[in-house]
Amino acid sequence: MRNALGYAAVVGQVVAVVAGAPLLTGWMRLVRARLEGRAGAGVLQPWRDARKLLRKEPVTPVGTGPAFRVAPALLVATTAVAAALVPLLTTATPVSGHADLIVVVALFALGTLALALAGLDTGTAFGGMGASREMTVAALVEPTILLSVFALSIPAGTTNIPAIVADALGQPARFASPAGLLAVAALAVAVLAETGRIPVDNPSTHLELTMIHEAMVLEYAGPDLALVELGAQMRLALLLGLLSSLFVPWGIATGASWAALAAAPVLCAVKVAVLGALLAAAEVCWAKVRLFRVPELLAGSFLLALLSVSASYFLNGAS
Repeated sequence: MRNALGYAAVVGQVVAVVAGAPLLTGWMRLVRARLEGRAGAGVLQPWRDARKLLRKEPVTPVGTGPAFRVAPALLVATTAVAAALVPLLTTATPVSGHADLIVVVALFALGTLALALAGLDTGTAFGGMGASREMTVAALVEPTILLSVFALSIPAGTTNIPAIVADALGQPARFASPAGLLAVAALAVAVLAETGRIPVDNPSTHLELTMIHEAMVLEYAGPDLALVELGAQMRLALLLGLLSSLFVPWGIATGASWAALAAAPVLCAVKVAVLGALLAAAEVCWAKVRLFRVPELLAGSFLLALLSVSASYFLNGAS
């Protein structure tokens, strides 16, 4: 019974991220359109775009190697594995023991590296430029994610993410502590950079002087482009889900209960939808910062994460 519930939760998390990620993107576009006074294309538009791309013929540039062809599938696969590990619905799954913070961050880094290699594999100026910029951002973002979550792992005594969430459920006052507030601010900025959102990057731009993520995927078309877009949407949904699981963990099942597991997807969807709406609303008011100011912004978030670790250690570790 317990094993059946755990495997059902793992499958449910992966299916929820794969199926819900395009809906989240459509929801954020709709919120942004309404705030800008436009009607918007609807929540289902990303799925319509994916269906249109899947019907087209894939195009591979001359001279590209395995890195270009494997990158889209690897991006989706690594994100799906991370979705199985992150406790979105429950902390009691057969893979909970493997859901270490470093493993999850390494999976995100592997997807980023795959796209960067694909951008270099094309041999174009835009691809190399985008890959260089992406790796620069990743070098600043990954340590910030590690440190911000590590600040929460000090009271729990482990870097296992399900254990951190389960421990936090019993001590809700921890989120109002200085370490918790600094960690959530640092992780929020890291999520913006990791997913290529404003003010770090603009997912809807094709201006060669400013784009980062789009520069690496300009040569993709058809089903390959559909996989790249799905992977990017899955990363956004999963990172927002991780943010909600760490700092708003209520609603996540902690035991073998079908009733709790049935309610968890609804509560998770609500939390992620609220975060997505807040992000879309903020993007209407924010402007993209200059490319050379991005390292300063990410260095500031790294400093916040470092301060959160220090505060957490002095409040919990020293005692």
